Amino acid sequence: MISTLGQVAPDVLHDLAVRNGVCVRPVLSRLTDTATGEQLVVPIPCGSTQERQCPPCADRARKLRMQQCREGWHRDDEIPAASDDDADEDTGSEDETPSDVEESARRVRSTRRRQDAPDLPRVPMDNRTVGRAFTAPNGRTYRPSMFLTLTLPSYGKVGPDGTPLDPGSYDYHRAAMDALHFPKLVDRFWQNLRRCAGYKVQYFATVEAQRRLAPHLHAAVRGVIPRQVVKDVAAATYHQLWWPQCTEPVYTGDDLPRWDDYAGAFLDPHTGAPLPTWEQALDAIGDDPAATPAHVVKLGTQVDYQGIIADADDKVSKAVGYLTKYLSKSIADTYGDDDTITTAQAIHLDRLHREVRWLPCSPTCSNWLRFGVQPKDAEAGMRPGWCPSKAHDRHHLGLGGRRVLVSRQWTGKTLTDHRADRAEVVRQTLAAAGLDMPDTDRYAATTQLEDGTPRFIWTPVDRNNDDDLPTWHGVLTRGINERIRWRTQYEQAKQRARDGTTPPTDTRSATDTNETAAPAA
Repeated sequence: MISTLGQVAPDVLHDLAVRNGVCVRPVLSRLTDTATGEQLVVPIPCGSTQERQCPPCADRARKLRMQQCREGWHRDDEIPAASDDDADEDTGSEDETPSDVEESARRVRSTRRRQDAPDLPRVPMDNRTVGRAFTAPNGRTYRPSMFLTLTLPSYGKVGPDGTPLDPGSYDYHRAAMDALHFPKLVDRFWQNLRRCAGYKVQYFATVEAQRRLAPHLHAAVRGVIPRQVVKDVAAATYHQLWWPQCTEPVYTGDDLPRWDDYAGAFLDPHTGAPLPTWEQALDAIGDDPAATPAHVVKLGTQVDYQGIIADADDKVSKAVGYLTKYLSKSIADTYGDDDTITTAQAIHLDRLHREVRWLPCSPTCSNWLRFGVQPKDAEAGMRPGWCPSKAHDRHHLGLGGRRVLVSRQWTGKTLTDHRADRAEVVRQTLAAAGLDMPDTDRYAATTQLEDGTPRFIWTPVDRNNDDDLPTWHGVLTRGINERIRWRTQYEQAKQRARDGTTPPTDTRSATDTNETAAPAA
């Protein structure tokens, strides 16, 4: 274990923390026990899901997703439908709204499908989430499931390194628009697939980047659906974007609309006239019988379909690992770091990023000012190119939402429930060896005194005025020592369970320490 800070250089300490699973950028919080008056400064893991920010926290998040994926894939029992409050995550596709209907309180679009999209049949719907079971001639029962991969269409030919063979003809605008609205297209796919499958298809899906930096979807799907049906659904799925035009900017450079406090609106820099509001722009589209969608997102022709048998443990494990392999990587990490990326790849990434940065991502996006429309809920200070949504940054390249999409009846559990399941396995192993694991909720903010007031109060630290804050070196050193001790005790407990030996009578808690551990955050 590490005894003194002076013995370890900062970069070495960082590597040791990563190797031992200790958060490298913990958030300090002050814990006050109102019953005793005791105060402690507690480091709480940052919880990042990105390896570039914190490798240990990202790895824990990825392993938790692996457990969630495996647990729900081949279930043979029905899970009660979760309420909105109980749901972990969902793409929003539980409602059965027609796939090409976009409606609000004031406007409803036609439900007629596009002429260039094939019709989809509606089949009788079974109130089930598990797939069919099949019995082989030898009497053995199988309950297969699927592993699907969906892609976006081509924007121009690319080489093996993922860069365009002819950058001048590569459709960067369409590539950026498709990336920005890919989640909505995925929603439509699941809606259509449920209608054609005849049951409430459950899925665990992850969004990753292809070599060309276009997003694609890997999905574990419970049950099997005929291959041709899946392909037909993919070919018939689309999402229409009924927005004002966002192809040709009206204002460029510094010639931009200005905010007027008196009018409470953005004004044309030349005429001083207020720009159309978001609602007015949509009304104009609705009043025009010849109006067309600003953009239509469709899936590509490539659909990968693999059947997975529940008892094929090796194949299931490989598929789960493949599904979650790149969850801790950002989209821009596809080409690696500055030492591995080629000049052509850097140019392609920069060009796509420029397109994503200046296109509108939502009705409230400040980029609408470039196209002569006031963003929804416009306010002073809005500036094109500086929308706060992470969809515009270089790391996300349009994918500003979740990278994991899980249907509500996949496991019937939240991520907190899955985290508690993992902790319970450790608790039982330690208990069998005579070691106690402290309650992770022992300092919960919901704990109350007899008068009903909170016992434990958590407050942010004041780095400018608090004199008792530990250094970064100190926090990481303590965390590494603690992690090494926990791992040693856990491995010893597992060995005792394998050997069947009796634990010693004088035992020490697996997390006994003079410092206070953070709650299960």
